[in-house]
Amino acid sequence: MKSFFYLGYLLFALSLFGADENQSTQPSEETIAKNIKLIQQKRDEVKQLTDSLESIDNQLKKNVMYAKYNNHQTYLAIEKHLNKLKAEIKKEKSLRHKKNVAELTIQYKSLENQLDLLGDFKDAPFLELTKPDDIPKSPEITSPFDIFSGFTYVKLLKNAKEEYAKKLKSLSSLIHALEDKERTLHALQKIFKPEYEKEKMQLLQSQLADVITTYDLASTTNKIYQQKLDDSIIQTTNSIKEQMKKLFNIAIIILVILLFSFILKYFAKRTISDNERYYMAHKIINFSNLILIALVLLFSFLENATYLITVLGFASAGIAIAMKDLFMSSLGWLVIVFGGSFHVGDRVKVYKGAHSYVGDIVDISFLRMTILEDITLTTYTENRRAGRIIFIPNNYIFTELLANYTHGKIKTVWDGIDIMITFDSNHKKATHIVREIVKKYSKGYTDISRKQLNSLRNQYSLKNINVEPRIYTFIEKSGIRVSCWYMTNSYATLTLRSNISANILDEINTEPDIKIAYDTQILNLKRDATIVLPKEEDEESIS
Repeated sequence: MKSFFYLGYLLFALSLFGADENQSTQPSEETIAKNIKLIQQKRDEVKQLTDSLESIDNQLKKNVMYAKYNNHQTYLAIEKHLNKLKAEIKKEKSLRHKKNVAELTIQYKSLENQLDLLGDFKDAPFLELTKPDDIPKSPEITSPFDIFSGFTYVKLLKNAKEEYAKKLKSLSSLIHALEDKERTLHALQKIFKPEYEKEKMQLLQSQLADVITTYDLASTTNKIYQQKLDDSIIQTTNSIKEQMKKLFNIAIIILVILLFSFILKYFAKRTISDNERYYMAHKIINFSNLILIALVLLFSFLENATYLITVLGFASAGIAIAMKDLFMSSLGWLVIVFGGSFHVGDRVKVYKGAHSYVGDIVDISFLRMTILEDITLTTYTENRRAGRIIFIPNNYIFTELLANYTHGKIKTVWDGIDIMITFDSNHKKATHIVREIVKKYSKGYTDISRKQLNSLRNQYSLKNINVEPRIYTFIEKSGIRVSCWYMTNSYATLTLRSNISANILDEINTEPDIKIAYDTQILNLKRDATIVLPKEEDEESIS
């Protein structure tokens, strides 16, 4: 570009001195100074124009749209040249000029490789502006769960809108740059001559015409495209607002349900003094809350209830088989809660195969009961362990035996102690002693049991409510068994058993005609004998 500047400066200077030479062979100093000043002005003007032209070219190099346009033009030029070479090769082959054919083939392959590299620019560079991508289909926002997809869709459309506007702005900047370059070249042509950079000017004018035509078409397309995008955004936004309003109403309903349940729990706590009844009321309120909230969500998000019923009808068989235990535990929970057979705090005995466990129910959840194992006769005689937390599935009540020691208002249970006395003991006196001791220590529980059983007459058919202590005498092979039975606290059977046992033992030990029988062994010993045979005269009793 600077070479053009110095060439222009030289031509302009020669023209001035040539003009002066025609007028006078010896120009005056004033004329020379004037010409020098004029030359400097023109030099500055040419320099300014060339610098401006260089700046415009640098700006065009950074313009993506212009780079695509030039690459597309290069692609078309190479494609045109390839077609021409193809025709020449065909002609030379017909003339059997092998050398020319080989040279042309090499050129053809080279241009073909260049065309492959420019394959991305085969299509018109401004096609995406005149024919933008189709607007994606808007999502169906029929529930609050679809709100996120709606926001994503709106963001996608806004990005597409901004991207198209950015490309259109880039095209507008390209037009301004090309127009500036055209004006600069016109100014340089005035300084030099009309033929100066004539081919470049023609190419520039052609490019400018193409870009302006594309810009006019893209501007029209942009209006339609932007309108479609705005319509889709407004439609999706309205659907989002509708679902957000629906979600807000659901939240209000759930808050009302929770508030109502809180009020119910407050009144239950103030009015129900029994901890077991309060616990059960608390559980029922929580379960009711869960059911109500589930129904609210179900009917809020489900448009066609018939469809749900149909689906559940087909799926019920598979669900029942795959989730049999879960379903049975849920059904067992309903039986436990509404049947009233078991409550939190009840003492129960659970049988599982050859093992049994006794403890208190500390929780009844939707799927299982939780039992805290206590120290009882069962733990003393069988398990020798206590204090464990035992989890029992609710479906257990349908398949196994579950005994309740404190069902309803009954808080007592029968317990018994067996005493073995020898055959020569005064069994009548022993029976009398045992009866008196048992009556003395179990009298309070006997009265309580009588009242409890009388209160259950309306609920159950109770024919015999005799709760007085019972004493039985049996002849066994090792002595006389005195079996006593009495009412005791269901939660403290071992305590009363221990007291009664100690007192019976103390009383019987003071009676000389009553002896407690226990297991004995007789060993027959004889020295210097191969076989030891029992003989009555040689027997020794070892106890």
